[in-house]
Amino acid sequence: MSRIGRMPIAVPAGVTVDIAENNKVTVKGPKGTLERVLPSEMIIKLEGAEVIVSRPNDLKRMKALHGLTRTLIHNMVVGVTEGYQKVLEINGVGYRAAKSGKELTLNLGYSHPVIMTDPEGIETVCEGQNKIIVKGIDKEKVGQFAAEIREKRGPEPYKGKGIKYDYEVIRRKVGKTGKK
Repeated sequence: MSRIGRMPIAVPAGVTVDIAENNKVTVKGPKGTLERVLPSEMIIKLEGAEVIVSRPNDLKRMKALHGLTRTLIHNMVVGVTEGYQKVLEINGVGYRAAKSGKELTLNLGYSHPVIMTDPEGIETVCEGQNKIIVKGIDKEKVGQFAAEIREKRGPEPYKGKGIKYDYEVIRRKVGKTGKK
């Protein structure tokens, strides 16, 4: 039995969960509204102040979808109450970030600045010139946009230059040694 799938999802006060046909789940909360169509095979029920996900049978695919469905609904509930954020750090001489309106301008050692526009529902904040915070209510979108920013100049192993997540540890390599 799926340990994650079996756990009920507590719906906090101020959050409403609507389950329409074809398992279209809408979660409304203080930070906004999220909507998602979940696998139609799963049985999603709202019982009091908790959402319970169950599966019709024990096929391998149903077991996989059980935990996934529960986690997706839980992420939606957490998103509309607390929201999600990812912190990126820029390391390197002359590497910096600036924010103007919805545009994030990154100077990453290229011959041109890299300009990125915030997608719908995502907000980026610059703290100083080398810290970017990506915020939003959709966990998937926040993670995707943070990955796209990091991709513009990933960290390299010799000097540690580039964009990395705040929790990421760069494994350093020893550079070349001169001939004797």
